[in-house]
Amino acid sequence: MSEETKDETSKPKRKPLTLRKTETGSVKQSFSHGRSKTVVVETKKRRTIAPKIGAAPAPKEVKPVVEKPAPKPAAPAVDPKKDGKVLRTLSDTEKKRIEVALKAAKVQEQEKRQREEAERAAREKRESEEREKLEAERKRVAEEEEKRSREAEARAKAEAEARESLEREEEERKKRNASKTDSRPKGREEPKEKEGRSFEKDADNPLAELGGRIKTKRNFDNESRTQAKPKENRRRTGKLTIANALDDEERQRSLASVRRAREREKQARQTRGSDGSKQAREVIVPETITVQDLAQRMAMRAVDLVKELMKQGQMVTANAILDADTAQLVVEDLGHTVKRVSEADVEEGLEGDADREEDMHPRPPVVTIMGHVDHGKTSLLDALRQTDVVAGEAGGITQHIGAYQIEIDSGQRITFLDTPGHAAFTQMRARGAKVTDIVIIVVAADDSVMPQTVEAISHAKAAEVPIIVAINKIDRPQADANKVRTDLLQYELQVEGMGGEVQDVEVSALEKINLDGLQEAIVLQSELLELKANPDRPADGAVVEAQLDKGRGPVATLLVRRGTLKRGDILVCGAEWGKVRALINDKGQQIKGAEPSMPVEILGLNGVPEPGDQFVVVDSEARAREVAEFRQRQRREKSNAKSSGTSLELMMSQLKDAEIKELPVVIKADVQGSVEAIVGALEKMSTDEVRVRVLHTGVGGISESDVILAEASNAPVIGFNVRANKQARGEAEKSNVEIRYYSIIYDLLDDLKGALSGMLDPEITETFLGNAEILEVFNISKFGKVAGCRVVEGMVRRGAKVRLIRDDVVIHEGELSQLKRFKDDVQEVPMGQECGMSFANYDDMKSGDIIECFAVEKKERTL
Repeated sequence: MSEETKDETSKPKRKPLTLRKTETGSVKQSFSHGRSKTVVVETKKRRTIAPKIGAAPAPKEVKPVVEKPAPKPAAPAVDPKKDGKVLRTLSDTEKKRIEVALKAAKVQEQEKRQREEAERAAREKRESEEREKLEAERKRVAEEEEKRSREAEARAKAEAEARESLEREEEERKKRNASKTDSRPKGREEPKEKEGRSFEKDADNPLAELGGRIKTKRNFDNESRTQAKPKENRRRTGKLTIANALDDEERQRSLASVRRAREREKQARQTRGSDGSKQAREVIVPETITVQDLAQRMAMRAVDLVKELMKQGQMVTANAILDADTAQLVVEDLGHTVKRVSEADVEEGLEGDADREEDMHPRPPVVTIMGHVDHGKTSLLDALRQTDVVAGEAGGITQHIGAYQIEIDSGQRITFLDTPGHAAFTQMRARGAKVTDIVIIVVAADDSVMPQTVEAISHAKAAEVPIIVAINKIDRPQADANKVRTDLLQYELQVEGMGGEVQDVEVSALEKINLDGLQEAIVLQSELLELKANPDRPADGAVVEAQLDKGRGPVATLLVRRGTLKRGDILVCGAEWGKVRALINDKGQQIKGAEPSMPVEILGLNGVPEPGDQFVVVDSEARAREVAEFRQRQRREKSNAKSSGTSLELMMSQLKDAEIKELPVVIKADVQGSVEAIVGALEKMSTDEVRVRVLHTGVGGISESDVILAEASNAPVIGFNVRANKQARGEAEKSNVEIRYYSIIYDLLDDLKGALSGMLDPEITETFLGNAEILEVFNISKFGKVAGCRVVEGMVRRGAKVRLIRDDVVIHEGELSQLKRFKDDVQEVPMGQECGMSFANYDDMKSGDIIECFAVEKKERTL
């Protein structure tokens, strides 16, 4: 046997590999909110290998011996018979590599130890904090348990005292009964009491029964509370372990649940009074309110309120809207008080309190100049102001309402309002008469009283303001002032020279004649009126004019009635509001404040107000926004109410309107007053057959959206003293929309009047020509039926309109297709002669019928 075979047989055989034995088991793992889970746990056993009996011990590993390097390293001796190991000397590179590896391992071991220490420290800190929290919670629970036990002991003591008092009263009662029994006659038997009768079972004494109930109920509760041991705090902390998972006892109530319960109890105490009854509230009820909102104001659930309404027979939901009367009945039935409010209440107290007499100071008069067009109103105002406003007006006529203030030689100031004289500016004149103190009616001495003069007199009388007549142009050769005074008498205007009370002054604006007399008349009239106002209060007044400036935004001309308007004030102008950013007087200068009777332009509004609207200074932006939104909502509701409805009259009017021809237009102007005047004049042009339909009006330049709107309705765009921007012009050229520019209102109205006149149907008139009697009807194959007639009256003409009359009834109306005399075609046949006639597309003719011949003429109509 060889040595290799001997070595293989001598080696011990290795034990075959087997799976490790495991022991399995299950545990119950509990989580928060009452959840649990069964977990399978396995325990593995390590396999131990024991040395075989009789086997030689395993040879120990021989570590390499590192020797110092010699000058000449000798080759290591190899002993093949010594455990088969080879000993050799390590080189310097291997030594360095080993040292580096050892150092790196040492550094890694040190870093690992530091990380473990830091994690252990953080874990210990976290566990200590949790233990502190747990200890604090346990302490709080113990204090609450101790407090409840003290309260229970106090109640038990009070009940024991009450029971002792009841026992004493029972003993006294028994003694009294015994004494009564002894005093009874001996022949009468005494009622025997049952043996073993206790205090709690005495049915004759209601107090004893009450005491028994107290003992059986309250003492049982106290004894159960006293006997029950406080549970330990089982709130789980830290990570989940097998020991914690096996602990499946009932957990304690969570802190969040306790907080929610306390919050509910607190809310319940707030909603109820001290005696436990429901707290009565003052509920604010507007004009309309939802069920949900009403329930919130009464501090109750919407479901409960819905149930109450259903009990009353109203099937509603939480989002249903109730009127004020229904809501008031519901609130009063539930024991609350009602405070009714309305949306219009936001305007209450807006103008403030009335001024006291001691706070009033004199103010300048407000004078409005009115009259017919081209009678010299603006020229007279220019002469008083020493300006030239007329030169800037298109066509030499005033088309805007202007506001100015001058200071005369005496130092007194006068505010003037200049109104246009054109018939279209009626509303401007009416507005000027409403805000003025004195009206000056200018009448040209060479033209006397004209229609707009009469209208100005009517506006002044309606406003109940004093009138001063200024007879202008007395420098003209045809001037006749007495004729003017005489013509004014028929309008109940009697001047002082004729025994009346109206002042009249003869002036000349161009020659500046007697301007001082006009100023004296104004001052005298203002002194008679005793004009006063309080400047030390929030300002209010009226909007004279408004426009949209491209660079400055909405600009409004205001006339202050009382108070002082300052920069930074928050004001409401009709349905618009804003903060005063700048105040500009009539000379274009910025000022800090505007006193009573002073006209001023303001910047800072969020929109263009309507002329004639009242403005008021308020204390906050919220109040201003609330009032403005309420007024805007009112305007929308009014406009919607006009367009809605299904009445029979409305349906008939809509059918009638459908038959009217309409001219749609889009109007843009420089100021709101011009828009108002143009729209009013166009409405007056409307008739039963044609009318102008204004699609859109606005203040400012023509924009691209205006052109798009006009394109959709096939309407022209009219610009009055405004121009279109580049985008609007490009859109108009692309869509073939006509843009017309006007600077004089005469031209605008004349063009629209002509357009409406062209839409009118022409007027048709008939002219009788003559009658012809049918003598015989001939049937000709080439021409059809031909009537042989004799003209009995007038004449018949070829191409004229004819009617076929049978028994005085019109059978047919048409045209003559042929008119022959013998075999020749003729143009007309006079009376007494015979002819042949045939109708176009008609051949039902009989002898004896009458043919009436007439001519039709069309005439163009104008408005």
